[in-house]
Formats: sequence, C-alpha cells, structure tokens
Amino acid sequence: MSNFEDKIKPYSKAIIRLLKGPVYSQSSVWDDIIHYQREIQHYLNVIGLELILKKEEGLAFFKQFENNEGNTMGLISRRQIGFETSIVLVILRQMLEDFDNNPTLIDGNDKFISHKEIREEIELFLPEKYNRVKFLKELDSYIRKIVELGYLKELQETDAEPVYRIQRIIKEKVTLDVLKDFKLKLEEYV
Repeated sequence: MSNFEDKIKPYSKAIIRLLKGPVYSQSSVWDDIIHYQREIQHYLNVIGLELILKKEEGLAFFKQFENNEGNTMGLISRRQIGFETSIVLVILRQMLEDFDNNPTLIDGNDKFISHKEIREEIELFLPEKYNRVKFLKELDSYIRKIVELGYLKELQETDAEPVYRIQRIIKEKVTLDVLKDFKLKLEEYV
C-alpha cells in the first residue's frame, strides 16, 4: 500500500466535495456524509468549520465558526452582491418558502421555476416607483450571478426558456429574518 492510500480516509471525497459547496442528497458522496458525519465534523472543527446536515431537505454544507464579534478564521470570503441581485434572491427565497408552506403544491422536495415565472414574480414584487424597465432589462445578468453563486441551478431549456431549480441552500443564506429586513429596506429605498 502506498503512502497516499494510508492517508486517505473513506470520507475524504465527501469532505472535498463539501469544501467546494453544498452537497445534495442526489450526490454520490451523500451516503458517506451521513455515515461518517461525526468524523467529518471532527475534521472540519479543526479548521474552524461546522458541518450542517439537513437530512429532511437533502442538504449538507458547512459554515464558519464565529467569535462574539462575528469574526471568523477567514477560510471563506464573504461575497458582496449588488442590490438588484439581492432583490432576485429575496424573491426566490420567498417563492421557496411559499412552496414549502403550501402542501397542495408539493410534488417532491424541489421548486422548479421558469425564467418567465421569475420575471412575473419580480414585476409583482417591485414597488411602482422602482425603475422596472432597467431592472427587467438586466434580469438575465442577475440570474446568471445567482446561478454562479449556487442558489439556482439551470436544468434545461424548453422552447428557448430556461428552467431552474431553486437550491435549498438559499434558505440557510437568506433566512426569514433577512427576508423581512430586506423587504423593509426596499420599502424605505423607494
């Protein structure tokens, strides 16, 4: 056996996948995360990270430990996103919340949405005084940014219209408190 094989643990691939981003239950490493949860948590603790496992939502990710002042070890940089991208994120988060709270709409654990549906929700959400024309003109770039950040996954194009899955990690990053605060700020902004 080589030195390499001696060092590799059965859950090493799962840790590497977690370090790259959220892991969903469809992933090939999901069972390893469930089975080796304690060992993975121990490893991540050493580098200042906490494993968050949401079995019922089919989601695993990590977050950084924070001290009393909210500082972290700095392993993961926080990304600033623009105001308009934040608006789209908040709308997507609200749509996922509505989906989860309406049992008649649930057909599986995933919320799928078309580009047209995103646009329609934005038109309903934006206050009258807001510059809708400019916002809607730039909508594709905001959606691309959200896909890059991992909150939306583009699945297919039907009749030249993209279809997306709202990724469940959005619930962890855009909490209900953040949602409420953002809506209040938007009202003050316009």
